[in-house]
Amino acid sequence: MAPVKTADPTMARAINDRLALDLLLERGPLTAPQLRALTGLSRPTVSDLVERLRADGLIEVTGETGADRRGPNARLYGLVAGRAHVAGVDLRRDAVHVEVADLAGNPAGASSRPLPDHPDLPALIDEAVAGTAGGIELHAIVVGTPGLIHPGTGLVTDGAIPGWRPDLLQALRDRTTARVVVENEVNLAAVAEHRDGAAAGHGDFALLWLDDGVGAAIVLDGRLRRGASGGAGEVGMLRIGGAEFCDLVDLASAGDLDAETFADRVAEGAFALVAVLDPGLLVLGGSLGRGGGDRLAGLVAARLAALSPAATVVRPAVYDGDAVLRGAVLTALDLARDDVFGRPVAAG
Repeated sequence: MAPVKTADPTMARAINDRLALDLLLERGPLTAPQLRALTGLSRPTVSDLVERLRADGLIEVTGETGADRRGPNARLYGLVAGRAHVAGVDLRRDAVHVEVADLAGNPAGASSRPLPDHPDLPALIDEAVAGTAGGIELHAIVVGTPGLIHPGTGLVTDGAIPGWRPDLLQALRDRTTARVVVENEVNLAAVAEHRDGAAAGHGDFALLWLDDGVGAAIVLDGRLRRGASGGAGEVGMLRIGGAEFCDLVDLASAGDLDAETFADRVAEGAFALVAVLDPGLLVLGGSLGRGGGDRLAGLVAARLAALSPAATVVRPAVYDGDAVLRGAVLTALDLARDDVFGRPVAAG
């Protein structure tokens, strides 16, 4: 039997620090006794941890409380939320939407601006982000866009956006010192639904995006799957009833398909995902998917049950705002927190 590995002191401190910081993110300001109770760490360990995080400028005293102990009031420790800021960008075919947040996820600015016919796209995005940040230095920027993003090269296929260029990622990185990531829009919508939407608590699900574009995002074992060339989930090219899936959705958007026929077509497209992946949960997103509500979800679920032996729950997406933008902010926050707090590590 191989010997059991234990964390060395440096790793142990890193594990404990990240655990405490994540608890402060989740629960807000806590006292040292509360941190001891939640982490199971000893009094000296928590005392050292608190002093270390204060010295690093990651936490600060935010108040006092005497509710959990006798004697003098205990200090409340909270995150220094302004230690880093991030931006999420949703790049549409007619506009660019930006949201800035601090390290705790608190909104720090939002804006939208239309896209002209022939923009310098990297410059426009950079200006929109800088204008929204209002002079705040950004740690990470995540841009959601239509198109396939190659996991290796970062090159992006044409997203039918004015001013498009395949080297958008590198062009943006050349304009800023922040970390920049360009991600497929539907993948980011799936991040939002997985974190605190219709797929919360599910390790496996597929998001079928029915909007001005058609696509899908796939999450298996809690991880977003992109495929070898970034094309995982591109169901819009499927041919259904002699027409491409994306064209059928365009007909529905124009009001040229009744609800029953539309549900038939959605189920046929979704069947490709269910038959191959067996995700267990299908979330219908985008303006048509979410807009169809429980009725569309129920119709699609009934049709899938007739087509596939794999049981699949079908739900409308939860996000009534910009799911792509929300996913971009969440992804940027993950990047910034890993950089500032240290990546989560596990002993052993």
